[in-house]
Amino acid sequence: MHKILLFTIALFAFLSVNAQDEETAIRATLQNYLDGSSYSNLEQITSAFYPEADLFLSKKDQELWVLSPQEYADLFKNREQGKFNGRVGKILSIDQSHNIALAKASIEIPSRSMMFIDIFLLKKLAGEWKIISKAATLLPEQKS
Repeated sequence: MHKILLFTIALFAFLSVNAQDEETAIRATLQNYLDGSSYSNLEQITSAFYPEADLFLSKKDQELWVLSPQEYADLFKNREQGKFNGRVGKILSIDQSHNIALAKASIEIPSRSMMFIDIFLLKKLAGEWKIISKAATLLPEQKS
């Protein structure tokens, strides 16, 4: 009985550590995207995505704006790379099951009074977490 209890405790400890390692890896992928878009680093942005991912974005007067990771990164190409551009990203939640994950982040651009919520679908591919889809919405401006 003692051996079964020890085995059970060891198994739960292993699963807990493994889950933490996976969440750390997911966070690193998301942070790569967030930092890349905050510092106009095109390579960092695209490295977070599966190359054929679809990004479903918000755009004024357009109900649905779909871009590839490269097209999205190209939106930052005329900005100074490595210089903070005013975008503040924050990971709000991660829900991971085996080799897929759902994550949510906020993107704030205070200078333009804009706040986006991004939802990410990630998949572990060839041992690396990649964003395979992203949807974003621009929240209505809050009146003070």
